[in-house]
Amino acid sequence: MAAAGGKGGPRRTTRVGPYELGKTVGEGSFAKVKIAKDTRNAATCAIKVLDRNHVLRHKMVEQIKREIATMKLIRHPNVVQLHEVMASKSKIYMVLEFVEGGELFDKIVNSGKLGEDEARRYFHQLINAVDYCHSRGVYHRDLKPENLLLDSYGALKVSDFGLSAFSPQTKEDGLLHTACGTPNYVAPEVLADKGYDGMAADVWSCGIILFVLMAGYLPFDDPNLMTLYKLITRANVSCPPWFSTGARNLIKRILDPNPHTRITISQILEDEWFKKDYKPPHSEHNEDVSLEDVDA
Repeated sequence: MAAAGGKGGPRRTTRVGPYELGKTVGEGSFAKVKIAKDTRNAATCAIKVLDRNHVLRHKMVEQIKREIATMKLIRHPNVVQLHEVMASKSKIYMVLEFVEGGELFDKIVNSGKLGEDEARRYFHQLINAVDYCHSRGVYHRDLKPENLLLDSYGALKVSDFGLSAFSPQTKEDGLLHTACGTPNYVAPEVLADKGYDGMAADVWSCGIILFVLMAGYLPFDDPNLMTLYKLITRANVSCPPWFSTGARNLIKRILDPNPHTRITISQILEDEWFKKDYKPPHSEHNEDVSLEDVDA
């Protein structure tokens, strides 16, 4: 890593390999995201910078390995692309596709709610991405508008696989056993903490997202966590009057508190409301990646 520029000279620039790091655009509890420029071709990218000591101290090595391995598995137009991973003695750098349109969440905050056709277009892309991830044995487990980015063309990109789960993580009963995700978007069976099917749990989160896109507010919300959990578990959905019958019916089939009878992605793809203006995805095949390939 090199720094250019001195006292009275040009602005100090931090280099990581061929990348010049720019301003910080996001910050979490253990990582920063910076805009960067690839000096080889002047392309803009995003670099997630993780502090190695923090990762080790908080026993997050497996989680970081999982995020990297997961993102290496995924090659899809609606998923943020991981270009490469580099490391220094103190930092881990994940070089990511730069998505400049911001979060879908901001669009909802600014617009209040989206029209049904626009919401459906984003929902198409979300389902395409999640369906592809599931076909690769990957469950996201933290789907929410804040983790959905928009590029300059308005295409949706799923980001933040920090909580994602590989199917090898399932126990002998075939269920996942780690409660993840943001409470408002989490399926009832995840809250019940008795193990859950990652596919069905992701589908539930997609249903909450669709509701939020079209309503401009959450279907289940309460400042008291226990009350919120009860609302989610009961899953009495009250759709606003501007929802069409088709949208209302699909949302109710997705927000079914019973994961065994909840609609599946293959059934969503056959739903009449969903099929309107639907364009099937084009994804790239990628070689298999195991966790052993990732050295954190």
